Amino acid sequence: MIKRTRRLPPAEMSDVDEETRRLLKALGERHDGRPDNIFTTLANHPDLLKRFLGLGSHILMTSTLPPRDREILILRVGWLCQSEYEWTQHVELARQSGLTGEEIERVTAGAEASGWNSLEAELLRAVDQLHENAFIKDRTWEALGRHYRTRQLMDLVFTVGQYHMVAMALNTFGVQLDPRLSETAAGEACHETTGKGRRR
Repeated sequence: MIKRTRRLPPAEMSDVDEETRRLLKALGERHDGRPDNIFTTLANHPDLLKRFLGLGSHILMTSTLPPRDREILILRVGWLCQSEYEWTQHVELARQSGLTGEEIERVTAGAEASGWNSLEAELLRAVDQLHENAFIKDRTWEALGRHYRTRQLMDLVFTVGQYHMVAMALNTFGVQLDPRLSETAAGEACHETTGKGRRR
């Protein structure tokens, strides 16, 4: 992963309005009261943060996609976009969703790596195609349609699109890893010189 210098500092609690302060405190409840750096950085623009959380909450909490499938999609986006923060956050969530360390590393090799089932391979192909051409090819779409209903197909596209946007923001703003996330997690499967993952 490419290390990026911080461009936007996280907002301080003392610098935001009371509504935003309450929101950040609620977001921090999962992690000993400390909101993640993505949220404190977006808190520099409170209206944007509030609206961002709407779609983000749907994708992570109420999407029709199974959590394991969702995390395969997001990890592949994070890898293709070389977003250290996105990748590291979702290594943690992927493990919680049932992916093994070997499977997480295999995401970097893409759809052609041995070990994926037919749906998982199509999920990875869909991410690559959206990343490259903003379009899922007919063959991939039809294959996904054998596994997914209409709402799931829609959630898939919006999941990939959302996390491309998030990666752009994280990379450009230079959001730094949260203290609770170790460098080991960040480096897992992110071997720029080993040839295991396909860089874009």
